[in-house]
Amino acid sequence: MEQQVVIAGGGPVGLWLAAELRLGGATVTVVEERRERDRRSRALTVHPRTLEILASRGAHGPFLEAGSPLPGGHFGGLDARLDFRALDTPFPYTLALPQARTEEFLEERALALGVRLLRGHRVTGLTQLPDAVTVRIQGPEGPYELRAAYAVGCDGVRSTVRAAAGIGFPGTPATVLGFLGDVRLDSPPPPGLSVCGPSGGLMAVGLPGGTTRLVGLTPDDLTATWPGDLTLDELRAKVRAIAGRDFGLRDPVWLSRFGNATRQAERYRDGRVLLAGDAAHQHFPTGGVGMNVGIQDAHNLGWKLAAVLAGRADETLLDSYHDERHPVGARLLESSRAQTALMTAFSPEGLALRAELSALLAAQPALNATLAERVSGLADGYPPEDPAAHPLTGTRAPDLAVEGSEGLFSLLRPGRPLLLDLAGDLPAGSSAPGSVRHTGALLGPPAAWAGVRTALIRPDGHVAWARTERDHAA
Repeated sequence: MEQQVVIAGGGPVGLWLAAELRLGGATVTVVEERRERDRRSRALTVHPRTLEILASRGAHGPFLEAGSPLPGGHFGGLDARLDFRALDTPFPYTLALPQARTEEFLEERALALGVRLLRGHRVTGLTQLPDAVTVRIQGPEGPYELRAAYAVGCDGVRSTVRAAAGIGFPGTPATVLGFLGDVRLDSPPPPGLSVCGPSGGLMAVGLPGGTTRLVGLTPDDLTATWPGDLTLDELRAKVRAIAGRDFGLRDPVWLSRFGNATRQAERYRDGRVLLAGDAAHQHFPTGGVGMNVGIQDAHNLGWKLAAVLAGRADETLLDSYHDERHPVGARLLESSRAQTALMTAFSPEGLALRAELSALLAAQPALNATLAERVSGLADGYPPEDPAAHPLTGTRAPDLAVEGSEGLFSLLRPGRPLLLDLAGDLPAGSSAPGSVRHTGALLGPPAAWAGVRTALIRPDGHVAWARTERDHAA
C-alpha cells in the first residue's frame, strides 16, 4: 500500500510527527533501524513548551505521572538556576524523564492512531519524482522500496535522507568532548549536584533504577582529538579531579563522549523531502533542549503536511515550515555555542565571568525570566510578514481560560485550526477552512489579549490572526 508519508527515524521526533500526521488523516510509515527502543536515554528533560504541546493533544498524562518535576533549569551550568516557577504556563517546571520512557509513550500514541512502524528496517536512499518520492529501504528480508507523496528525515545528525536529498549541513566541527557516565554510586552527592572550577565542571542527575548520570568536562576535554572510548577508570579520575571524590561510582550502564559540533541544514525542505530534529540541527547538548526543539519542529510541520495532503491547504504552506523553524534552529545553535563557552571557562578569567553572570541571574528576576522563557521554548514565535498585523499574530497562545471549556489547550486536541468567537457576535456562517469553532468569553484575559473579540489559533497553538472591535468595525 502506498503511503502518503514515509518518515525515517522512530525516535521522539519521528513518532510525534507521525502521530500528528495521522491526527490530520494522512497515512504514515515510520522506518526505524533499531529493533527495539534504546534503554540508554540521551535526553532526560521535557521542557514546558513540549508539555504544552502534549497537553494540546491530551497526551500529557503519562508524562506527568512518570516524570519528576523540577522548578528550573540552567544556562551554561551557572550556579544561579533559571527559575521556571513564574512562567506563564500550566507546567512551570522541567520534567525529568528518561528518553526511553518518552519514546515509549509517543510510540503508544502513534500506534493507537494507526501509524505503521517498521522496526529493524533502515532507509538507504531516496529518489524524488515530480509527483512522489521513492524511498529505498533495507529490511530483514532484503532491500525494497516504498513510494510516498513526501519523505521526512527524522534520522539524526548523520541523516541518510538529508544526504540523499543533497541538502547541505554546514557548521563547525567539534572542539570539545564532554563525558557521560550512567553508573551506580555508593555515596551519592546531594540531589542536583552542579560544580565548576579550575579542574572542570560536573553535574549529577538521578535516574530510575538507582543509577546516576554523571556528565561534565575537564580542561583536558577541550580537544578535537578523539581519545578513544570512555572507560570507567577515566570517568572515576575525572569525577575525582572535579569534585574531590568519586562517590564510589561503579557498575556502569553506559559510558560515552559527546562533542560540540554545530551544524544546521541549509534548508528544511527540498521539494518532497523535509527534515526535522537532529537531521536539521546539531549542537552541544546544553540545557537538555535538543529533543524538545525537535518535537517542536514536528509539531509545526505535522499539521501543515497533513493539511496539504488532505487538500485543505496549498503546497506552498510547506515553505512556511522552513521559514518559521530554521530561525528557531539558528537561535538554538547560537545559544548552545554561548553556553558551551561558559561551560568550558576554566581559567581564572572564565570563572570570574561565570561568577559575575551568575550573580546577575540571581539578582535580576527579569533577566532570569527572559532566559527561562528562551530555554523552555515558550518564547519562540513566528513574526508575521504584515507589520500591521495584530501583535499577537505568530505568538504562542497560552492556556487561556475560555468560557465553556477546560482551557485553550483542551480545545486544540482535534488538531485543527480553532476559531475563537470571544465576544459571541460572529455571524453564524462565519468560519475558517477546516476549523473548529468555539464561542465563549475569556475569563481573566492576559493584558495582551485585552480587547480581542475573535482569533484563529493554528493547530500548533500559535495565533494565526486576532481581531479587535475596531477590526470588526472596519
